Order: sequence, then structure tokens, then C-alpha cells
Amino acid sequence: MRVMLRATLDTEKANDVIRSGKMPELMKEIMDRLHPEAAYFGPLGGRRTCLLVVDLQDSSQIPPTGEPFFSQLNAQVEMTPVMNAEDLQKGLSELR
Repeated sequence: MRVMLRATLDTEKANDVIRSGKMPELMKEIMDRLHPEAAYFGPLGGRRTCLLVVDLQDSSQIPPTGEPFFSQLNAQVEMTPVMNAEDLQKGLSELR
């Protein structure tokens, strides 16, 4: 199942990680482990935010997918099922 993960980072914790010089390494570890189809980073609602599209093979992957954001960055994490255009066409064809 394809999901969009939105991790809104805690400002103080992210500042600490940035100051320590560990943010590039941490983000590389997360990207290497999750292998997102797409990854975007920027401010949303005035806070540092990561938007990742990942393909989860099983719902049991939800806890380890969000955990680095919780434990390393004190982030708020949301996961929302999403589709690409091909998935949408397949789903719409089954409505007939």
C-alpha cells in the first residue's frame, strides 16, 4: 500500500540535531531504510516538514516506518493512503 508520510519536526529537537551536525546522516539513514518513491522537504505551517511517499507491503511496517521521526526528531507523524495515476485508473475501472 502506497502511503504519504508527513513528519512535522519538533523545532527545538531539530535545531539540536542540526547544531550537532547529525541531520544529514540521520536523513540519509531514513531515506536508505525507507526507499521513498518521492521525498520533499520544506516548511509547512511554519515548521520543518518531510513528505515521503513510501510503499508498505504490510501494515506491520507502519511502526518502524514512523519510528525514526518519533524517536530522533520528536516529530508528529501522519500516514495517509495515496494512489498514483495508474492506481487511480485501476480503481476507477472497477466502479463500472
